Amino acid sequence: MTKIVHCIRHGQSTFNAHWAEHGEDPLHIDAPLTELGRRQVAERAPELRQHPYELVVTSPLTRAIQTTMGLFGDHPASPSILVECLHREYLESSCDVGRAVSHLSQEFPHLSFGHLDEVWWHNEGEVNERGFVYEPAHVFEERVERFRGWLAERPESMIAVVGHGTFFSKLTGRFLNNCEVATLEL
Repeated sequence: MTKIVHCIRHGQSTFNAHWAEHGEDPLHIDAPLTELGRRQVAERAPELRQHPYELVVTSPLTRAIQTTMGLFGDHPASPSILVECLHREYLESSCDVGRAVSHLSQEFPHLSFGHLDEVWWHNEGEVNERGFVYEPAHVFEERVERFRGWLAERPESMIAVVGHGTFFSKLTGRFLNNCEVATLEL
């Protein structure tokens, strides 16, 4: 049986908006959605509410969680929402640095974070001049393949995954705009 996975990129973040205007990293750690990002989510939600998702998987980065809750918080099928760090964004900018589980669980108490390490983003290596550690390309590529395998092993046949542009471009072969959806068949 074919498994359908809808890969949904988060809405516009404060990092995305600043980068588009200035072409530089604004040092927005775990950047949240902008007002435009919230509108993008609200506009996409009716389309996605028509699908009978059995599971929604969200990255623990704030912009992805905010997108997930806006899209699926009141979905008629009431799919389970799972926070998973395996499909977090490729850490190459400040916005890809996460926040500790203890902080996320206070801000989003309706979600479960207990299965994640307190520091769940890539943090091994030397700190760069901007104050964070880049994720090596080979580590990122291995993580994408692990996530593909993880999805394939899931029992659900209809899954929504809310995540990030660079990660999804490696997973699907296509770079998504904010709140754009790509279908992956496994």
